[in-house]
Amino acid sequence: MPLALLALAVGAFGIGTTEFVMMGLLPDVADDLNISIPSAGHLVSAYALGVVIGAPLLAAVTARMSRRTVLIGLMGLFVVGNALSALAPDNGWLLAARFLSGLPHGAFFGVGAVVATNMVAPERKARSVSLMFLGLTVANVAGVPVATLMGQHLGWRATFLGVSAIGLAAIAALAFLIPHDHEHTTAQGLRGELAALRSLPVWLSLGTTVAGFGALFAAYSYITPMLTDAAGYADASVTLLLALFGVGATAGNLLGGRLADHSLRGTLFGGLTALVAVLALFPLLMRTELTAAVAVTLLGMAAFATGSPLQLMVMEKASSAPSLASSANQAAFNLANAGGAWIGGLALAAGFGVTSPALAGVALAVLGLAVASLAYAVDRRRAPVAGRERIVASHVPQGAEAVHH
Repeated sequence: MPLALLALAVGAFGIGTTEFVMMGLLPDVADDLNISIPSAGHLVSAYALGVVIGAPLLAAVTARMSRRTVLIGLMGLFVVGNALSALAPDNGWLLAARFLSGLPHGAFFGVGAVVATNMVAPERKARSVSLMFLGLTVANVAGVPVATLMGQHLGWRATFLGVSAIGLAAIAALAFLIPHDHEHTTAQGLRGELAALRSLPVWLSLGTTVAGFGALFAAYSYITPMLTDAAGYADASVTLLLALFGVGATAGNLLGGRLADHSLRGTLFGGLTALVAVLALFPLLMRTELTAAVAVTLLGMAAFATGSPLQLMVMEKASSAPSLASSANQAAFNLANAGGAWIGGLALAAGFGVTSPALAGVALAVLGLAVASLAYAVDRRRAPVAGRERIVASHVPQGAEAVHH
């Protein structure tokens, strides 16, 4: 695997850290800015909104630029957003800075996935994407806990300055390690990039992402009350258990990348099926501390085993505009985050019990399997048509071809 993938992983580590660290800093930010914790929670939503808007928009408007230049520019915007977060004088400015920080998130992963797959042999594409995502999953193991501790002891502003420093390190790595020759070969501009998103298979792939990862976030958004109220853990132990989730996500990400290079769709179906099983067992596994720890780890493994297959599938279905489709998939991940948390919250508010968000996740994972199955059926139906077109084209008489031209 090329060393350049390390540069992408460093950028992913910084992005993953800033995305998830806000959850642990909400009380500190609320106290410092004299706002309520629910109001501080809007800072999480502002970042997610930035991702959803910025992912397809920035990927589309930079369609004719060198991908290396795009990646460095996106990481520069990331540094600026986090530095402004550290300097924000009030909640309004912090909301704007968090939105700005989220803008490059999806486009970085989207363009980065295309660069990663272009640097390796075809049989290693999924593995290369999983190595880039490794920075995101490791952020949950190391980056977020360390950044949270930094914020608690040095102030939340120091956390965002630290994240900005990670961004600067990523810029240096990208400048030194990413080859100069990775440019958009089609150079078809905004209209051509958007046209590639009219494909039904692309939208079915994006729908699978929303439903599949919505299942994860339906449960994971409420994992703390499950661990404390159902499994009996003390509040102080939750951080360590969330690190276990990160360990599981890292293992699942690497395993999914390796398996997807052998069977892309098989890995996707296997991961979604495993996610259904893990979430269905959550009410039982949350009865003891030991089994709850196992459940959290398995949840990370099952969900992130589908990450690389989903990313690669979207890129393949939109081969004429892989950067835009890949970035749109990142927007789909964040829609899954918001939608999954909302649906899990509905189950909780309805009084179905503290572990009910996991069962809501089961329904979403089953929906993801259904959408993936529909996508498979559409592909099978289109394959014979494409095959017949190739056969007809290959048997065009020479004279007819000359007349046609």
